Amino acid sequence: MDDRTRTEIEAAAFRALRDHLMVKRPDVQNIDLMNLAGFCRNCLSRWYQEAAAERGIALTKEEAREIFYGMPYEAWKAAHQEEADPARQAAFEIAFAENVGKREG
Repeated sequence: MDDRTRTEIEAAAFRALRDHLMVKRPDVQNIDLMNLAGFCRNCLSRWYQEAAAERGIALTKEEAREIFYGMPYEAWKAAHQEEADPARQAAFEIAFAENVGKREG
């Protein structure tokens, strides 16, 4: 397989994952994704931002999230995310530290 075809297939797989998480399963909470898989929609938007930066394209965290979510992140949260109980929040702190790193502020 040549590099261009591989890149196109990888991009199609990314779009399918995004569609699955955003359209087919918006009910799945980001905190549960992070706790179970070590990544969530926000991670995907951060990876998008990082890939853009590697190509000299500056995006803020908010801009990358809006591209990924298709709307401002706060609007997505209001429509689809629920408050997590203390046990899920504690598990998130561990999963975040293990998979992303130290939390800011």
